[in-house]
Amino acid sequence: MHRHQFEAYLDKVFDWSARVAALPEGRQSPRHPWRKIWDAVFLGAAVQIPNLHCLEAECRAGVLAHRIGALSEDAIGYALQRQDAAPVLALGCEVARRLKRNGVLHSEWARGRVVAAVDGIEICSSFLRCCQACMEREVEHKVDGQRRKDTQYYHRIVAVVLVSTPFPIPLGIRFQKEGETEVACAVALLRELHQQLGRRFFDVVVGDALYLQQGFVNAVESLNLEWVINVKENQPELLAEAQRLTDGPAEATLSGSQEDVQLWHAPEVYWPVADRSLRVVKTFRVQKVRRVQVLRDETAKKKKTKQAVQQASTNYYASNLELGSIPPRFIHELGRSRWRVDTEVFQTLTTQAHLKQPSVHRTCALVLLTMIRVLAYTLSLVFYHRQVVSHARQTPPSFSEMARRLKYLFLSPRLDSS
Repeated sequence: MHRHQFEAYLDKVFDWSARVAALPEGRQSPRHPWRKIWDAVFLGAAVQIPNLHCLEAECRAGVLAHRIGALSEDAIGYALQRQDAAPVLALGCEVARRLKRNGVLHSEWARGRVVAAVDGIEICSSFLRCCQACMEREVEHKVDGQRRKDTQYYHRIVAVVLVSTPFPIPLGIRFQKEGETEVACAVALLRELHQQLGRRFFDVVVGDALYLQQGFVNAVESLNLEWVINVKENQPELLAEAQRLTDGPAEATLSGSQEDVQLWHAPEVYWPVADRSLRVVKTFRVQKVRRVQVLRDETAKKKKTKQAVQQASTNYYASNLELGSIPPRFIHELGRSRWRVDTEVFQTLTTQAHLKQPSVHRTCALVLLTMIRVLAYTLSLVFYHRQVVSHARQTPPSFSEMARRLKYLFLSPRLDSS
């Protein structure tokens, strides 16, 4: 990777500099222009600088000193607090449209469909810090060895992520409001994305059992989308009927090196709550995994060993998908794809992109900071797979290692600097 390859790639593929320059300024006569603040936050997130305090140090005398220059934590927070989130969402949607035109969203297994998963995650919980947009709850915890109940302040965000692609691609996030359910927040985000991206940008929505509600299903279908959602105890009548109709020998068995799956298909299962019929696929999955176990030998010394174990699980997936000549196992594959949000996106955003470190706990500032962090994660992930992994002659570096290398490339001044 040569000097500033990341920014050069963004300019070449997304016309990035021009798009960022077009973002509106929310302040009057600012000391530091919004473009400078944006570049500091965006590049800091891309190279996985954990918080604004560290970002200030890196801009003053660290890896971003040549690229950004001196910039205080307070100046960044002040600027973030006074910007509008809508242009950032629109910028993310422009990126998604470019990725689709470039064929990045194509996948073999999804049969020509683009699949989006919807899910929520909690961030920034605290008993001390709060802002006007914080949600509240009573939580029992220990203080000085004594258990007591206190008000805890927290935020939840809902994300829509493409999961049929070779690597997951977040399309957008939305902060859940006080008194608003996660499902209502997800519906609002899907409608925002539909307005920004146009109809049928993606084709299928997948989600966990929380989203199997009449209001959510109606909202998704009003956008002309197909859906696959887990069935669990929150819909007891539907689950009982699905269990009754699939109580028999499996219709198909899928065997692989890592798992064996038995599959049942019920094309019409009555859902009393919504007064309609759904298609349900039941799977019994036996996964072959190796787990670390700690054993003690005769001298009482601990010894770690890996042992092969079988992990069994039963899942029910409801869907409005018209299969035609497509086998029912496709619904199982769609239902399983939603796990990529937890295992790949939320886990990486939390551990490497520092999503749960608020840095600046003010209403608009936190929203903007989180949206920029997610956009930086998305574009650095695209760069990693399209430029680093695809061009590696040997084993490519990890995503985190790539971020570390990009960080130190900024130590040298730009070629075009005076």
